[in-house]
Amino acid sequence: MDLEIFTTGGTFDKIYFDALSEFCIGDPAATEILETARVQLDYTITPLLRKDSLELNDADRQQIRAAVETSTARQIIITHGTDTMIQTAKCLTGIAHKTIILTGAMQPAICQKSDAAFNLGGALAAVQLCPEGVWIFMSGRLYAPDQVQKNRRAQRFEAL
Repeated sequence: MDLEIFTTGGTFDKIYFDALSEFCIGDPAATEILETARVQLDYTITPLLRKDSLELNDADRQQIRAAVETSTARQIIITHGTDTMIQTAKCLTGIAHKTIILTGAMQPAICQKSDAAFNLGGALAAVQLCPEGVWIFMSGRLYAPDQVQKNRRAQRFEAL
């Protein structure tokens, strides 16, 4: 399998920072999640950024796009913060010969009730089954970037 996982930070990779109960972006949670799940696929995890997605700017999105374009992998997963995931997905449209799945989490992977492991597992299945193009996998659903929105109040993604 020709799979590369790019990590960009976001809630997915947040860790407890200090006694004030603050979070910061830690090491990629995808590594431990995939090892714990005993995933039997060949993959590479490449950390790109350690930012909350609200801090991502156009230069960061261009860095993500350049990494995807130059990757030799035809199947790409990007762990990303949920607040601007759709923007980044739209920035990646038009990249030929690759299946790109963006996923994230509403709660940090280190939290007991996190959706991170489920979403990464869903993205792993989706990247193997979807046609070329850019997709978002969240909460058991697969979306095209131009057909989804984040509902912050309900803490979920919804079809337009």
